[in-house]
Amino acid sequence: MGSFVQGDEVEVPVYESGAEVLQKAQEKWSVAPPPYPAMYSSVLGGIILDPAMMVVPIDDHMVHRGHGVFDTAMILDGALYELDAHLDRFLRSAAAARVVATPPFPRHALRSILIQMTAASGCRRGSIRYWLSSGPGDFLLSSRGCPTPAFYAVVIASEYEQCGRDGVRAVTATVPMKPPQFATMKNVNYLPNVLSIMDAEDRGAFASVWVDDEGYVAEGPMVNVAFVTPDNHLVLPAFDKILGGCTAKRMLALAPRLVESGLLAGVSTRNITVEDAKGSVEMAFVGSGLPVLPVVHWDDKPIGDGKVGPLMQALSDLLWEDMKSGPDRIPVPYKH
Repeated sequence: MGSFVQGDEVEVPVYESGAEVLQKAQEKWSVAPPPYPAMYSSVLGGIILDPAMMVVPIDDHMVHRGHGVFDTAMILDGALYELDAHLDRFLRSAAAARVVATPPFPRHALRSILIQMTAASGCRRGSIRYWLSSGPGDFLLSSRGCPTPAFYAVVIASEYEQCGRDGVRAVTATVPMKPPQFATMKNVNYLPNVLSIMDAEDRGAFASVWVDDEGYVAEGPMVNVAFVTPDNHLVLPAFDKILGGCTAKRMLALAPRLVESGLLAGVSTRNITVEDAKGSVEMAFVGSGLPVLPVVHWDDKPIGDGKVGPLMQALSDLLWEDMKSGPDRIPVPYKH
């Protein structure tokens, strides 16, 4: 039964057994196919296939104190893309956040768990997301009362496709950006990101762009930004004060091919002012789930001629082909 109002009173049901709770949870998640076909939990020590049981303890410090880090990787055509690069960043974030002195599992074990979880899910297109927290234990600030860290991961099924054919609008963020100490680690404290994207949506834009105190372009709430200058140089903001995006770095590694073909004059990361950025001929958001999404309008100014340009489309094609057949793919050993 559910709770209901009777006069001024709210009658709340009491569930006395786990079986009752499971039944209610399964009613909520009785959809097919399930949006989350598999989860791993170190608290339970295994892979879970029932979405109703994909839960995190309420006293986990990641939940009530934000003491945790996360990362992701895309699944495309039955392979995980750039898992190793994302996993390396994940462990750097964990060290910076002092989640644990050493991971609860060695790196190779984390990698193996993620591959096995993906295989168990049967999902061939979507993403995985994984977290390392200081673990459950109590509701204090310090993590000293947490017996052991916790590792969670989940498979998210989606019809992941290449973006880039249609441009989007960006706005300058009004929500303050994170200081470098927190911006450069991928931690779970995403309230500034959430408020920033909500503000952008309220203003009719896809996402916002943060600008630092010195007037230099930083990043978006979930993406890096990239520009093509009037003299045909690809420029991305330096990563010293923002998150070093794995997809952005892969773009930088692939872009020299366009220099060799004569489409680009050069590739670099550096500080770029808002004035110079808005004067670029092409602009794009760059991130795992895109991988390249051209921006054709920023605030009250079109970027270039206000249309999707050929260079960002070429960069998008390079990344998409790399995701489909490049060297950083890990084929998932699905069971047939």
